[in-house]
Amino acid sequence: MAATQQQRIIFGLKVKQFRQERAWNFEELSQRTGISISYLNEIEKGKKYPLLDYRKRLAEVLEVPYDFLISPELTKEFAPLGELLHSKFLNDLPLDLFGIGMQPLVEIIASDPAKVNAFISALLEIARVYALREEHFYFAALRAYQELRNNYFEEIEQAATDFVREHQLPKNGGVSLTMLTDILEKQHGCTVVPDGLDAYEPLHWLRSVFNPHTKRILLNGQLNEHQRSYQLAKELGFNELRLKERPWASNFLRVNSFEEVLNNYKAAYFAVAILVNRESFVTDIGEFFAQENWKENGLRDLMAKYQASPEVLFQRFNVLTKDFGLDKVFFQRVIHDLERDAFEMDKELHLNRRHQPHATGLGEHYCRRWLSISLLRDLKTKQIETGNPNLQRIGILRAVFVATDEEYLCIAIAKPGHPTPGRNVSVTLGVLLDDHTKQRIRFWDDPAIPRRRVNVTCQRCALYDCLERAAPPKVVLRREERKRMEELLRQLTGI
Repeated sequence: MAATQQQRIIFGLKVKQFRQERAWNFEELSQRTGISISYLNEIEKGKKYPLLDYRKRLAEVLEVPYDFLISPELTKEFAPLGELLHSKFLNDLPLDLFGIGMQPLVEIIASDPAKVNAFISALLEIARVYALREEHFYFAALRAYQELRNNYFEEIEQAATDFVREHQLPKNGGVSLTMLTDILEKQHGCTVVPDGLDAYEPLHWLRSVFNPHTKRILLNGQLNEHQRSYQLAKELGFNELRLKERPWASNFLRVNSFEEVLNNYKAAYFAVAILVNRESFVTDIGEFFAQENWKENGLRDLMAKYQASPEVLFQRFNVLTKDFGLDKVFFQRVIHDLERDAFEMDKELHLNRRHQPHATGLGEHYCRRWLSISLLRDLKTKQIETGNPNLQRIGILRAVFVATDEEYLCIAIAKPGHPTPGRNVSVTLGVLLDDHTKQRIRFWDDPAIPRRRVNVTCQRCALYDCLERAAPPKVVLRREERKRMEELLRQLTGI
């Protein structure tokens, strides 16, 4: 049986370690074993796994027990690497998507094992302390892949274009629930059950579940028509793109592999691409941006035309990079827990670089001046005042970040978080206001658009007079105290 990649790598690391401990170069080891220098080099790099005779000869010459040399056990020096090599997480990492091979990665680690393994140990410890699970890394890898590709995938766009043409779907908005249901049932043998999840109370927060044995698509009866259309379009994405490894529910209960996360994203991308036709949408957005004044009804008109939810509409803004050259953008989704009055950013994407408004896992309070949060607070107030839980709010803001003075034009929609009760959701698009953006988006300087100074979290904000502050600026105060201490030490030491 051929050796696995892990076996080759671990065997090579051991040979290299014991050779270097004896201060032998390749030529000396070659002379003692009769194995060529080039072949030894490939063994140590994990590219080759030698035959039995060569393995025994190496064990004898290096004075290492044969059973240990071929075992998966590593010495203390390489123990953290061994933990990483044996983990499911490392095996599932999509290194190939980023043009990285496992062997070059191991070569880097093996070049200075003491320092690199200390770094690996620190990462593993941080993951344990902050309770980071494999799925955190998978979703982070997916975001990195999206950002690397500017969140635009021509191959999926083409598949969606072919699908629309084949099934004669409308390109100018209005892909109906009936059309999607008909294709799923006739072309893929699926059965759509509109209220299929309603009898299962513990699953009330899920939007859909697919049974691969019966090919039944069980929908949550609380979904509106736009949400149902998206779930069916996504199911078409799994079928049309032939994505086998996939989640069976609309939300992840447990992540089994990175492939599952990636395929879920691809199916969602396909769904948005058939619901909101790229060519038509680019024309509409061009006209929207060409207006001299901001008009929030423009977004409402787009949602009505494409029968799209705010999430679908904002996902389709991925055309900004390809068709408008706007690549310094961020997207974020914030959840407002109404009972606890707490805010959580559960999705974010940054193109070109990491922008100022970003998620933090430190338990700090996001800036209440963010459009995403102020809009959610306003929505809650309006819902209480009117007694109408189904309201939506649209807003725009020019946000200037305190730390960098960078300014973003932010557009957001806040809405109820159906079907999950007790929460509202906001989706936000932010575009860095540079010269190119100002040429593309004509209404950027409309006097009616408010302009505010903002920060990332209250704990890190030096705007002491902020009336919206939700927590004291503890991090800022600690930083200032440290500066005072450093200044006193300089005075005392003269350094």
